[in-house]
Amino acid sequence: MWGVFGILLVGVFLACLEVPLLRRPGYRKDLIVFSILLIFGISLACAKVLNAPIPNPGDWIAALFRPLSDAFSPLLH
Repeated sequence: MWGVFGILLVGVFLACLEVPLLRRPGYRKDLIVFSILLIFGISLACAKVLNAPIPNPGDWIAALFRPLSDAFSPLLH
């Protein structure tokens, strides 16, 4: 529980540092991207602290390219 509190505290601190700079005209897209990535990072860090199962992106990539690999495998052997 303290780990989640610490992660949220660091996230709020980072937001307080960066958001005022990104609220200037012309930085709207940057603010949106920053906010999305910050929320995603905080969510993953909290899940990690709470020992939730987090899937490995490498597994998703392998599952995506497995049919292609299986199709070309006979040609390469």
